[in-house]
Amino acid sequence: MAVTQTQQLPAPFLQDISKDYAKRLGQVTAPALDTSQFAPTAAPQDPYQQTAYGRVPGGIGAYEPYITQAGALAGPTGYQSYMSPYQQDIIDTTMADFDKQASQGILGIGQMAAQTGNLGGGREGVMRSEYQSQSDLNRAQLLAQLRQQGFGQAQQLAQQGFGQQMQLGQMVPQLYGQDTAAYGTMGAAQQAQAQAQADAEREAARMEAYEPYERLGYLGTGITGMLGGYPGQYQSQITPNPTPLQSALGIGTGLAGMYGAYQDFRKNIT
Repeated sequence: MAVTQTQQLPAPFLQDISKDYAKRLGQVTAPALDTSQFAPTAAPQDPYQQTAYGRVPGGIGAYEPYITQAGALAGPTGYQSYMSPYQQDIIDTTMADFDKQASQGILGIGQMAAQTGNLGGGREGVMRSEYQSQSDLNRAQLLAQLRQQGFGQAQQLAQQGFGQQMQLGQMVPQLYGQDTAAYGTMGAAQQAQAQAQADAEREAARMEAYEPYERLGYLGTGITGMLGGYPGQYQSQITPNPTPLQSALGIGTGLAGMYGAYQDFRKNIT
């Protein structure tokens, strides 16, 4: 007995496209994808950043020498380094002039005593003694004044030096920090540029690696859309040839029918 089978198939051209798509899909997806070629990477430190990092140890504690020097200047002997090397020369010259003036004063007393008739007398001796005592006092006061003046100047300079050392102690770390920050900023900009370049290259490698997949994806989407747009456009009827068993059964059925008709015919005759 013949059997007719009806199939709802897509248009022949769509069948060809689908077969080609399945073949290409297998070819593309069969090999393993090497993802190492577009794995994320981090840009290394820029030389400016390395310089900034190398300056950090030098900046830590950079104030210490200046604070130490400031402490020495604040001590009781801090003024000594600021004493004028010509201080003693000034004192010696000034005192020599004073002594010269004092000796002339002694001579004046003798001349006055001679003019008044008291030369060698007790009055002259008293005048000389009083003059010498006052001269010695004046000399001591002048010497003390000169020394005090030199000490005061040295002390003032030491105080100024103390302030300068303290300012340097504050300024040097700041300068270190500014330079370090500048190096770090420039290095960070360069590193960001290098990272952007690496990311761009990685993205280009990823796009190149996935391009066949994306192309097949677009093709598959298009085929799916076309398959949905052509439902039942092609019908196929298949009538398979009867098998030997089906042929035997068919023959048997035919003979049985013929025998039944013959028996009916005989009944009608009799």
